[in-house]
Amino acid sequence: MKNKITAFLKDESGQTSTEYILLVAVVAFVIFKFKGVIETKLVGDDGLVNKVFGKADTILESIE
Repeated sequence: MKNKITAFLKDESGQTSTEYILLVAVVAFVIFKFKGVIETKLVGDDGLVNKVFGKADTILESIE
């Protein structure tokens, strides 16, 4: 039994998936922490998404 526990602790094959899970958790935390800022800057009335699609509409109308 002791040998199995020691072998389990020395096995590093599962560490990569653990690291990825921790990275996803950190990214999720940052997104939830700055949710208001992200919504304002990206999706708000004067946000980046509206600016990009507004310019795309303007260019499309000028082509037609």
